[in-house]
Parts: sequence; structure tokens; C-alpha cells
Amino acid sequence: MLTEWLTTISFVFGGCCSNAVTLEQLTSQFPRAGSLITFCQFAIISLQGIRRHVTWSSYGPRLKPRRIPLMPYLIQVVLFYLVSLLNNAAFAYRIPMAVHIIFRSGGLVISMILGWIFAEKTYTTAQVLSVFIVTLGVIFTTLSASEPSSNVMIENSARVYLTGIGILTLALVFSGFLGLVQDYTYTTYGRPSNSSDKSFAAAPTWQESMFYLHFLALPMFVTVRKDLMSQFYALSRGPLASYTIAVPPSISATILPSLSLPPPSATPLYPKSSSFLSFTNVGTSSTSSLVDPNALLLRLQLPSACFPLLLNTVTQLLCAVGVHRLTTQVSSLTVTLILVVRKAVSLILSIIVGWGRKANNPENVNMNMMWSGAALVLLGTIGYSLATNATTSTKKKSE
Repeated sequence: MLTEWLTTISFVFGGCCSNAVTLEQLTSQFPRAGSLITFCQFAIISLQGIRRHVTWSSYGPRLKPRRIPLMPYLIQVVLFYLVSLLNNAAFAYRIPMAVHIIFRSGGLVISMILGWIFAEKTYTTAQVLSVFIVTLGVIFTTLSASEPSSNVMIENSARVYLTGIGILTLALVFSGFLGLVQDYTYTTYGRPSNSSDKSFAAAPTWQESMFYLHFLALPMFVTVRKDLMSQFYALSRGPLASYTIAVPPSISATILPSLSLPPPSATPLYPKSSSFLSFTNVGTSSTSSLVDPNALLLRLQLPSACFPLLLNTVTQLLCAVGVHRLTTQVSSLTVTLILVVRKAVSLILSIIVGWGRKANNPENVNMNMMWSGAALVLLGTIGYSLATNATTSTKKKSE
């Protein structure tokens, strides 16, 4: 159990915080790449779950038995797709990562309003007060980055920023509806569990939910195919980065001839203007003496955005697995508190450490208002969680 717990915490903090860093690095250089980033994230999570949820029969591939029917998933998929797409698209409207992190924590007020209207839920005074504190924190955070840069016209900058805030607000609304649908689904078919009934051939509910929410959404990216292509071309035509790998002589002597690759003394595989792969001798380069001088150096020239994009998709997978695993091991209160701490760590990495942010693209943020808003959001979220836990305990005792 200790190993599982440590693995889950490593996925949550390592995966989610690394994902925030790589996302900020990508969006600071390519702010309009939100759709492409979202597609890559959905694709890698879908590929990871195919072997567990798809089987091959005499009639071709088919889905394995599920704990939850497809229809409830289809509604969730549409909402989850919109939430993910809108959150990443907001970076194109000058939304700093710090504001992005804190603003998304304002979903409590949306969830409370929607729960009161559509699910007829009631809330205690402590819960309402906590949500009010969170709302104040979100307002402070939003205003902290609303001041335009000196080299940008005030009206245009304000309009762009408010458009981004509107996109994030719409994403929060869709996220609130998604929470209502998920609550209804789990109430009807069972909440996510790490243990599965051995008499039932389906995967645990959390793995099933994570797979179908991403896999069924892939066809929906057809609606943004033009954006995907334009963003792909923008990334591929960006600045190049070189990656060098030492190839031992034993491997180069057996593999390279079978690939019909030219010898090291020959010119690169492609003309210089489009070269992305070349070989050179270690002895003729300034490489460390620890490398065999008879080895070859494999040099790859790729767009500089490729490596951060790959890291972002992989860390998104680890983050999703960690959060879903966490829901099966601890109470919802503990999940909320751990995720709040995780967001605080991401905020520190973004603002104080500056990981992921380009030096030539500083964020125009009022730090006093930013930290005040972050503190209010943290305080309100913890207060709401404690109040909710107290209410649940009281109900159980009365029953």
C-alpha cells in the first residue's frame, strides 16, 4: 500500500507539475497551439488504454465489456472535450499561466450554483462563505494581470484579455455540468474503484472512465482540423534544436548497412536545407573522452517545440493516471486538499522559479494582488472541503 501511495503521489506532483511547466513553455512560444496540444494529450491517453479496453475478434476490433453504458459517456465526452479545448485555447489571449491555474480553481462557485439550480442541492453557511472567499480570490487574480503592457494599445489588450477570461469562464461552466453528469453516472453505476469484481471482465471504473473520455472525443477533433494543421505547420517551421546520440561501433556496423545509410564521411541524408539526420565520427568532434572514439554520433535536427510537446503529452498521461488513482485511495476531501497543494506548487514553479517561461516573455502581473488572490483561493477551498466533510459526517451519524 505504501508503494501504491508513493507512486500515486509521484504521478500527481511529478506528472501534473511537469505538465504545467511544459505547457507554459509551449504556450509562451506558440500561444495558439492549444488545439494541437489537446489533441496530442487525448491521443496518448487513448493509445495507452486501447490494449485494456479493446479486443480483437473474428469480426475485427470491438470494445470490451464496460461497467458504464456508452450513452452516459457520450454526454461526458462532449463536455470534457469542450473544457479541455477551451482551457488550452485561452493561452492565445494573453492569459498568464499563474492566472490560468488560479482561475480554474474558481469552479466551486459554478458547481454550487449549478447544483442548487439543477440538482436541488443545499449548502451550509460555511460552504457559501468559503465559496465567496474563493470568488474574491479569483477576482483578485484576474485583475492582477489585466494591466496592459506599455507597447500594446490599452483597448486592444483589455479586449483580448477579457476574451480569454470569458473563454475560461465558459470552460468552468461546462466543467460544472460535467461534474453534475459524473455525479449522476457514479451514483447510478458506482463510483471509481481500484478493485474490480473478478466475476466481471471489465477494467476498474477509473481506468474505464479515463479511457472513454479521451478515446470517444478523438473524432470530435475533426471540427478543428484546420486549426490543427495550421498549428502543426507553425510548430514544424519554428526554430530548430539539435539532439546528439552516441551510436556504439557494434551497433553502427550491423544496423547502419541494413538501413543503407551513408558512411560518416558522406554528406547528410538530405540536402542541407532540409537535413534532419546526419552522422559524424566521435574522433573528429569535441565530444567527451568517455565516449568510444570509434563510435558514431547520430545528430537529429528537429523543431524545438517537438521535445516539450512530447514531454507535455507524456506528463499529461502521468497526471491523469495519478489523479484517477488518487480518487480510489483516499477520501474526496483528501483529494481536494492534495490537488490544492499541487496547484500551489505549480504556481510557485511558474512565478518564483520561472520554469517554463521564456526570459523574453515576462508576465505582466501585479504580484501583490496575485498572491492575495492565491491565498484567498487556497483558504476558501480548504474551508469548503472541511465544511463539506463535516456536513457529510453529520448526515451519516443521523442516518
